[in-house]
Amino acid sequence: MNRTNKDLFEQYALMGKALSNSNRLEIMSLLIQAPKTVENIAKETELTVANASKHLQTLLKAHLVKNRKYKNYIYYEVFDENIEKLLTLFFETAQEQLTKANAIIESFAQPSEEEYILSIEDLEEKMQKNEIVLVDVRPSEEYLTAHIPGAISIPVQELEKRIASLPKDKEVVAYCRGPHCLMSEEAIMILEKHGRQAVRFSQSVNDWNLHHVAI
Repeated sequence: MNRTNKDLFEQYALMGKALSNSNRLEIMSLLIQAPKTVENIAKETELTVANASKHLQTLLKAHLVKNRKYKNYIYYEVFDENIEKLLTLFFETAQEQLTKANAIIESFAQPSEEEYILSIEDLEEKMQKNEIVLVDVRPSEEYLTAHIPGAISIPVQELEKRIASLPKDKEVVAYCRGPHCLMSEEAIMILEKHGRQAVRFSQSVNDWNLHHVAI
């Protein structure tokens, strides 16, 4: 008699297969941030709407995402909090375990990136001492969905024209969607070009939330 339920493992495999595609992983990394329409997803991933829709159907079948209609649009979002935690841990583990992934992430950084590494504890300490201004450079709808407490929203494409609103006597810490996201790196370059002291926080809102659940 077989000691395992083959049908059950087939169901588990559906989820694994759904995540075994780089485009679908990128889509999930976006949906962790906020619900999005297929048009938004296609634009951010540089996929066609048809291709993005096909990937979303695969994710729907695996119960990794769900959708809802709002006015004339259908929004896709992560299925539930457990899937959100699973994906956050998946990306963190992949970064730690895969040498090539680490090399790619490190290639995003400036040559002096060692100076910019901040832990969650470091960030909290600086915020408690009122030493920094924390800027969320993601799109505003992602900030409204969830953000690190105390952060202000300045999407990276608006940073240049809003830089004067940031206090000159404080270090600016910019964050976005995590280590795979380049928006905070772009923000650092803009801030430094304007003579501001700036630091990149490479972790995400989900990393922050998981850290505080674990404490």
